[in-house]
Amino acid sequence: MTAIRIALVNVRYPATPDESVSLATRAIADAGAAGADIICFPECFIPGYRGMGHTPPPPDAAFLEGAWSAVAAAAREANVAVVVGTERLLGDRLVISTLVVNRDGSVAGWQDKVQLDPSEEGPYVAGAGRHLFQCGDVTFGVAICHEGWRYPETVRWAARRGAQLVFIPHFHQAEGDSFRPTQFGDPANSFHEKALLCRAAENTVYIAAANYASDGTPTTATIVRPDGTVLAYQPYGVEGLLIATLDLSDATGLLASRYRPIDL
Repeated sequence: MTAIRIALVNVRYPATPDESVSLATRAIADAGAAGADIICFPECFIPGYRGMGHTPPPPDAAFLEGAWSAVAAAAREANVAVVVGTERLLGDRLVISTLVVNRDGSVAGWQDKVQLDPSEEGPYVAGAGRHLFQCGDVTFGVAICHEGWRYPETVRWAARRGAQLVFIPHFHQAEGDSFRPTQFGDPANSFHEKALLCRAAENTVYIAAANYASDGTPTTATIVRPDGTVLAYQPYGVEGLLIATLDLSDATGLLASRYRPIDL
């Protein structure tokens, strides 16, 4: 069996940008101690997602550079590859992005959020381009939140190019009197969990989704097998790391490879 061990971060929304860094470096160390090869954080974990009632301080390029350096140092110390949601400034443009750091602390690259939720078009602008990353035997992609829920093409793009695993870092919290799940896949819950199952099954790849831990959240850290069944999920709203070993031989990408594009 060719295997990869992954950790998904399911922790509270950071009270301050500085806390986002301390929470991140602590989680990386814990993942390394648990034998994880890769750890993934929620969307915009550094400095914290900007929206849905959350207002981090204005973007600070110097802070972000320092935070990324701290994450890289923690990755190197723990010997763990890191997929961390973050903001980044491109000139005067603020994008939602994911920084991917290799196990030796070097930067593997970035995956910007290309498909923004309409509500994000005030504070953020859309990025461009899609990318694949490598960690040992696994090739993986990243589809950020709205991209993975509403645009299945983002996952299929990665799967058709050899990804065995696609991470979906996201931000989701309870709204008003919305349904508050206790069991994965409850029919009364929002469509988001069902989308994870579909993204895996329709491409024959693993899906790993990371969210913040909050009271009543409709989604939680979840790993879905390539056949669309759930491998593991974190109890809703409970802080911790979700860690599991993936058998990469199951992630054949078969159904993604059989897709015949339709010229609409």
